[in-house]
Amino acid sequence: RVTPSLNHLIYRSSRIKSMFYHAYNSYLDNAFPYDELRPLTCDGQDTWGSFSLTLIDALDTLMVLGNQTEFQRVASLLQDTVDFDIDVNASVFETNIRVVGGLLSAHLLAGRAGMELEPGWPCSGPLLRMAEDAARKLLPAFQTPTGMPYGTVNLLRGVSPTETPVTCTAGVGTFILEFATLSRLTGDAMFENVARRALRALWKTRSDIGLVGNHIDIVSKKWVAQDAGIGAGVDSYFEYLVKGAIMLQDEELLNMFLEYDRAIQNYTRFDDWYLWVQMHKGTVSMPVFQSLEAFWPGLQSLLGNLDGAVRTFQNYYSVWRQFGGLPEFYSIPQGYTVDKREGYPLRPELIESAMYLFRATGDHTYLQLGLDALESIEKIAKTPCGYASVKDLRDHQLDNRMESFFLAETVKYLYLLFDPTHFLHGGGTEGDGFWEAGGEGGQCVLGAGGFIFNTEAHPLDPAALYCCSRHAQDQQDLHDILLSLSQPVGKEDRQSESKETEGPPPGQSESIALKPGEKKTPPLLSCPVQPFTARFSILGQVFSDNT
Repeated sequence: RVTPSLNHLIYRSSRIKSMFYHAYNSYLDNAFPYDELRPLTCDGQDTWGSFSLTLIDALDTLMVLGNQTEFQRVASLLQDTVDFDIDVNASVFETNIRVVGGLLSAHLLAGRAGMELEPGWPCSGPLLRMAEDAARKLLPAFQTPTGMPYGTVNLLRGVSPTETPVTCTAGVGTFILEFATLSRLTGDAMFENVARRALRALWKTRSDIGLVGNHIDIVSKKWVAQDAGIGAGVDSYFEYLVKGAIMLQDEELLNMFLEYDRAIQNYTRFDDWYLWVQMHKGTVSMPVFQSLEAFWPGLQSLLGNLDGAVRTFQNYYSVWRQFGGLPEFYSIPQGYTVDKREGYPLRPELIESAMYLFRATGDHTYLQLGLDALESIEKIAKTPCGYASVKDLRDHQLDNRMESFFLAETVKYLYLLFDPTHFLHGGGTEGDGFWEAGGEGGQCVLGAGGFIFNTEAHPLDPAALYCCSRHAQDQQDLHDILLSLSQPVGKEDRQSESKETEGPPPGQSESIALKPGEKKTPPLLSCPVQPFTARFSILGQVFSDNT
């Protein structure tokens, strides 16, 4: 256990900043405009699409670290240099979470970064248009009989006729955060609609015991890989059901996750580990822990399931202590790495969970994990040109790759773990800029209600979605009500009013508390009954829905 003083926290934060800038400056000096840095040979390579991916992914981290001037410089640079109208085959999933998510987050942080804003921001802006442009390039992948998307799309020509219809579960179910944000900021419902259609199609394919497999044929709806678990190929699907429910105040998404969670707890959980099982039978197929599963305790903490989250985290932390990192696969019965899966590409998931659990519990165990991670990455992975993926945790061989998520996620979550008063945590005091005005005439309050991180750790502000999609509607509703109050009620109006009080059509009763045949007359101005979302408390914060 550690009991850090404020000085200790500041010291560690400065070390994490140094880690970021060593990697970031190495990328700029040696790899830009390529997607990623190769830290052993001090050069760059394109990996996910040829759009300076590391710079897009790291942009909001600059703001998290407080570097407004570099944020402004890079935001302008990206607008001048990045073009999505290119003949490149790109991963639909990776482009969404890294590029669309990164640009949306940077757009929503632009005001805090001191950038010159367009009138009506956050409902307009150059970074938002870039995000929309990138997302439009992904839409052809969703033009399938089921609505579930292909895994790869050519940014210039759409889906190749030879493209495989087999994709992973996460590749189908990891769009609702970015696409709903786009729709509600821009007013174009297309993005949210295709994301929801894909989610509902995937929901219908679950097995009789309530599980989904790992890879599915998105045309025939047949499961190609029938291993069910919470790790690689599935992970962010579950994450987006929970975070989508919070950000959009969406009961449908929450109910989907809760039903999955019951099956996951029944069939895959053993001694607070989560194994892989056959999706139809529930029999164990792979008794392994994957490093990607380490997001799960953090997700459980968002729902208030702290006891299980803490125990599972301790299991995962024990693996970290054994190796100084999380191997991609770890055999639970053998207590050791799995052949050819001994690497650690500097993934963020266990640090992410530590951040959430420290926020939820205040237990300094999670700060100790952060300290361990900081020391381990510095000792094992640091090179003169950045930080390299660990090829083998047993002998600390390195791989010539620094994935963009190292700067987007790993460093960001480490920094936020040691900065409990950061604005992304809702920190700050009144008057020091922890909230800001937005929308036409500055009528919206932004940044004061908490942020939702996408699966690439790009923070999204739910208040901005409300500002652009609901505020105008609310204003119009209020205008209509006041107008109706100011008009005299004539005979025809009274007749139509009496018809309105007869209640909604069958099957559309507006209150489950109404008895059969009972009529309800809503007053012109009323306070709605408390909706489910007002009772949905996340870490002490209560979110209310559109009513």
